[in-house]
Amino acid sequence: MQLSDRETALKNNHDLSLGRTASISRTTGETDVQVELNIDGTGKCHADTGIPFLDHMLNQISAHGLIDLNVKATGDIEIDDHHTNEDVGITLGMALAKALGDRQGIVRFGHFVAPLDEALVQVALDFSGRPHLSYGLEIPTQRVGTYDTQLIREFFVAVVNHSQMTLHIRQIDGINSHHIIEATFKAFARAVRMATEPDPRRGGKIPSSKGVL
Repeated sequence: MQLSDRETALKNNHDLSLGRTASISRTTGETDVQVELNIDGTGKCHADTGIPFLDHMLNQISAHGLIDLNVKATGDIEIDDHHTNEDVGITLGMALAKALGDRQGIVRFGHFVAPLDEALVQVALDFSGRPHLSYGLEIPTQRVGTYDTQLIREFFVAVVNHSQMTLHIRQIDGINSHHIIEATFKAFARAVRMATEPDPRRGGKIPSSKGVL
């Protein structure tokens, strides 16, 4: 029976096992956030942040990244969604970093172009250990439902800084705000999935000429 690339990588690298998981709790004077994730999941998600549109986007990350994700957040949304949105991004980034550990044996780079009707968004990322966001979305409306679309950038800033990834987001086409944002999250999910997959040729080594990320 022939092994898949993934099974071969896992067989040859005992430190990169199925079930790369993390559980992070973060409490401030403004929010209380818990994130549990399994990078090697099947796309099961439970998101309860008090922000329905953010919950919808977290479901996209889970479903298309095949990441099992459980997110529970309470915050001062009676003021606005900013603190809760940002702190969910921070905690998700921390959980990704913890689950990946020293990042040995992974592909490291990921990219995807996702269409959603008229919208087309490109995401490229690198789990480089160097946080950087290049953000190129032009969302035409201030809100989708009750969600302030400016918070999309703030969410990704938080994820990038606390997962220590380099992330480039480019909008190629799109006129509908919901489509543009959802295509972004789908592309991000698929790029994360690609980047975190075991590399069967890597032999469990850290994917860097420096030997460290």
